[in-house]
Amino acid sequence: MAGVVARQDLRAPALVVLQALAVAACYYAGGRLGLLYELRMNGSVVSPIWPPTGIAVASLLLLGPRVWPGIALGALLVVAHLTSLQPVSLGTVFGNTAAPLCAYLLLRAAGFRTDLARLRDCLSLVFLGGFAAMLVSSTIGAGLLVLSGDVPAGRFWSVWLPWWVGDAMGVLLIAPVLLVLPRVRSPVHWFRWKEGVALAVVTAALVPFATYTPGSLLFSVYPLLIWAALRFELPGSILCALFASVLATGAATGRRGPFDDLPDTEIMINLHAFNAAAALTALLLSAVITEQHHTRRSVEQACRELVQVLEHLTAGEPAPRVRPQREEGRDES
Repeated sequence: MAGVVARQDLRAPALVVLQALAVAACYYAGGRLGLLYELRMNGSVVSPIWPPTGIAVASLLLLGPRVWPGIALGALLVVAHLTSLQPVSLGTVFGNTAAPLCAYLLLRAAGFRTDLARLRDCLSLVFLGGFAAMLVSSTIGAGLLVLSGDVPAGRFWSVWLPWWVGDAMGVLLIAPVLLVLPRVRSPVHWFRWKEGVALAVVTAALVPFATYTPGSLLFSVYPLLIWAALRFELPGSILCALFASVLATGAATGRRGPFDDLPDTEIMINLHAFNAAAALTALLLSAVITEQHHTRRSVEQACRELVQVLEHLTAGEPAPRVRPQREEGRDES
């Protein structure tokens, strides 16, 4: 028995180390992917969507705060890939680690549930995990660049704003995918498979056309997001939004399609407006629909139980004991 306990005691730290290393590897891989799409804003190079922030927030929510060293290690590897390590670089690593931790603490304080089945959870992820927490990394990062002299003080806000938006978009687009996909189950009915394939085919055809064709056709993506949300809830809609945002970001960085011949500032504004609108549409509409489905199923179950009680009372039998309803989609973690 003592040997079993000792092995279990050794397994726990080893598991934490492996989880932290896996988070660091995913963070670094996300950073390399984010660096594939870069825009120049007033002389600064920015990433419109920064996937590591979404990876970090989702990792903390799923695995717990014990994996924060993996986030710090991943951020250090990304910074080392970009430049030589200096005190400013270490400060950037601190900011990129502190922001996801702030997001985790804010979301836990708000009673956040990782299944994103409630509207309040999606709103918390957007406003607390995305917009509020990412103020930490953008403020620390831009402030250190100004203090080190790499960026003039007058350009603080021109660096801060794209940094903040890129980090927030990473949370809004990447974190929901990582939180929801492990819970996805295969459709039971053949009709849902056919509809899913049809949605994927239409999305694969329409989104590249809308994002790479000259003219303002980005609005044509929103009916696809609504279709995906209505029929496949958050897993379908957030994947559709992510696909559209990645293609739009590629078109913007390549100055193609609706972003052709636009100034840098207009490209950044149009791209961030589209990405934010797509993410918010997918998250909030899906949450409302999921809540409605849960409410309808609860009402149907209550009606069935009421019918059973009435049938037993009519037959002169004791009414069956009704079990209390368990709230659907509850996160037990």
